[in-house]
Amino acid sequence: MSSIVSNIKQVDSSVNVLQALLWEYSNAPNINSLLNSKAAWYNENQQGFWDDWYNDVFNLATANDFGLAVWSIILGQSLYNNYSGDLTTPFVGFGSGNQNFGVYNFGSVGGGNTIYTTETARLLLQLRYFKLVSSGTVPETNRMLKYLFSSYGEAYLVDNHNMTQTYYFLFVIPAEIAYMLDNTDVLPRPAGVQSSIVGF
Repeated sequence: MSSIVSNIKQVDSSVNVLQALLWEYSNAPNINSLLNSKAAWYNENQQGFWDDWYNDVFNLATANDFGLAVWSIILGQSLYNNYSGDLTTPFVGFGSGNQNFGVYNFGSVGGGNTIYTTETARLLLQLRYFKLVSSGTVPETNRMLKYLFSSYGEAYLVDNHNMTQTYYFLFVIPAEIAYMLDNTDVLPRPAGVQSSIVGF
């Protein structure tokens, strides 16, 4: 993944309005003032807009919530996880109606959904992107794991040579990331290979 990221060309959104000034007018104060004002406007509005667009939407590693929503549509990956309600398990509460202090049960009969935080959503979409564009080989996947999880600790993939593979996370996986990994199929794996996760 880092090789993919390093091959992306940097976008230069600057606009040099002053290059339109002909040499014969370079000493004309009114034209210079007008073009300098126009250049300042372009730097603040046009260049600022495209720099923000690149950082907040286009670049998946730095995208904000809006950018992640756009990437969610592009990659076909939901940023929340639905769960169904449980009518068989009694909810914890007080009194005959199992009510808590807010006069509601400690649970949801109808189910609900879990919305991931921005950081977890960003990680989820990067994993989904990598799964779509990679061949799923062990060296390639290990490069991706190093790129995505280096801030948490060491993570790597081992091929067990029996149509199974194991992801090892040598750090305590944060609860939300563990929940995301358990409820989505975003870790790369070749077709017909079963994956398991070992975390600490």
